[in-house]
Amino acid sequence: MKLEYIVKDDKYFNIKQILKEEFNMSSRLILKLKNYKRIILNDEITYIDKEVKINDIIKLNIDFEEDNSNIVPTEMKLDIIYEDEAMLILNKPSNMAVHPSILHYDNSLSNGVKFYFDKIGLKRKIRPVNRLDRDTSRYSYFC
Repeated sequence: MKLEYIVKDDKYFNIKQILKEEFNMSSRLILKLKNYKRIILNDEITYIDKEVKINDIIKLNIDFEEDNSNIVPTEMKLDIIYEDEAMLILNKPSNMAVHPSILHYDNSLSNGVKFYFDKIGLKRKIRPVNRLDRDTSRYSYFC
């Protein structure tokens, strides 16, 4: 996925501020983008402390492979409500854990998502956006 931001005013001093405030990016993701050289300022690879000025164009490429090998893939029927390049929204069945654990090593919702990601060739971390109790039946959001 590619993101773009045009600096409209002088309220931001550097790129890192924009990534945090405009895109709500975590420090970990910002560091990853920096290390993979995925931050572009006016068509040149740049660093996060680079000062910005009005009309600067910041482009981000957040398409990169991530390791999700810590989760065992398990085939299961997923009730997918919505999916795009940034998120997967599922209807979580009750009595199913969201995360693998000692008691749910290979039968959590994340195990099913891992199987689905492997099937479609998506190499991304599985990041539940909200955590629901095992007995709760509601939507689960994955990015």
